[in-house]
Amino acid sequence: MRSHTEMAQQSTRVMIFAPLAALAGIVSVTALLAFFGPQLGIASMSAVLGGGLVAFLASIGGFAVLGIKHLRRLERLSSSDALTLLPNRRALHRDITDTMSAEHEVALAIVDLDGFKIINDHYGHVVGDNTIKEIARIIRDICGEEADLYRLGGDEYAILMTGDLSGTLLEGHCRRIIERLAKSIKVADRRLTLGASIGLARNAPGKTVASSEMLRRADVAMYASKRGGKMRCTWFNEAFDRSREQIKQMDDELRQALALGEFRMHYQPLVDSTTRKVVSVESLLRWDRPDGKVVGPNVFVPVAEESGLINPIGLWVLRQACVDALEWEGVTLSVNISAAQLRNPEFPIQLGHILEETGFDPERLELEVTETCLVLDPVVAERSLNLIRGFGISVALDDFGTGYASIGFLRQFRFEKLKLDRSLVSQASEDDSSRAMMLSSITMARAMKMEVTAEGVETEEQADMVRAAGCDQIQGWLYFKAMPADQIPQFLGSEVKAADDKENTDWESKVA
Repeated sequence: MRSHTEMAQQSTRVMIFAPLAALAGIVSVTALLAFFGPQLGIASMSAVLGGGLVAFLASIGGFAVLGIKHLRRLERLSSSDALTLLPNRRALHRDITDTMSAEHEVALAIVDLDGFKIINDHYGHVVGDNTIKEIARIIRDICGEEADLYRLGGDEYAILMTGDLSGTLLEGHCRRIIERLAKSIKVADRRLTLGASIGLARNAPGKTVASSEMLRRADVAMYASKRGGKMRCTWFNEAFDRSREQIKQMDDELRQALALGEFRMHYQPLVDSTTRKVVSVESLLRWDRPDGKVVGPNVFVPVAEESGLINPIGLWVLRQACVDALEWEGVTLSVNISAAQLRNPEFPIQLGHILEETGFDPERLELEVTETCLVLDPVVAERSLNLIRGFGISVALDDFGTGYASIGFLRQFRFEKLKLDRSLVSQASEDDSSRAMMLSSITMARAMKMEVTAEGVETEEQADMVRAAGCDQIQGWLYFKAMPADQIPQFLGSEVKAADDKENTDWESKVA
């Protein structure tokens, strides 16, 4: 099939050269008459001229019909997607404008595939293109003739419905799409697993909005679905816009904070469960806002992740932590990395540069990752972690017990340490089932030659429990809260006791 560009070039040639060809013909006839005119009679000349004029008009008419035919075909092609032959974004804008009315409801859904980039990266663009076409077929089969389907580009589709109850009907279609894409699909000889995040927007009877605004609302709702965990559909809410404005403001403030040096590092020591000496410290990010407002990392880190600012902030954290911990001999430095950093192919190289610049021993560095970092893009994550381990750096799985990690998952990524989440530790001290879960987790980690750290230990009872269960290290307010770097050296090398002050308003949040 010829491309839109080729069709445009052909139509242009027809419209330019057709009149020129006709004009050349008439000029040729005129020249012949001028040469042979004296030898012909008036009647003969009139007949020749009349015939030439008829031929000229006929050629002009024929070329005009041909040109119009090509222009119409070009118009159709310019409104369709070359890969799937579905209507494209331009056609969607036109159709929304044509159907928008204050008399009936118009509903729009934007469908964005989850994990499509992995398909392209792992199998190549040929399989990726076939996947796009197969997904289009699946959506068309689900929606039938009740809705119009469009491809907006990349791995995005749109579904448009009009009429009474169109919003309710469209939501039903979208939920069936999510349910279907939760299962594997067959593309050539492969079984592929994807997913979809869907945003919905509607124009209620009595109102009209521009097509661009309808698309914007559905797009905002789609990203809300992604932030909410993917594999879901979300209706646009005006609160999303207010939230986006707040996020944009915080993003601007974070950029300024990074430029002006408003971030600082705190460190929480980890205690060996047997010797009760400090053997490791975990770095925790803090933000000293000029206005004095307290904003925890659990608030500003997700904003930085969404905007991509987490990459430069994360590098700053790594560099500063390596500088601070350089003289803490015999102590491991633990730094959390985010999913965005792990997906960044440049991150292992940047990490190597930081180690070289600071002179920090990579065997003293431990990077903590969460399950979310890994399940979003496991192929890229595994590749990055293998490169990181090549430096001699160890990798720990943080917050274990809050997600979906399986034995196969742990084997795949070969962690050197497992950190039991504070919720699992606190629940284990209260009921038998949680205690059994904690013990089985420790046994599994031991069998896979992983060290185990208990997080969030706040009481002597909990410390005795995790120590008896076989945990190697204990982290929590029982011994230490997070503190500035200059306070760490005083606790190194000697046995520590439980802190008298259990009150702590510090966040156990981090760059992750």
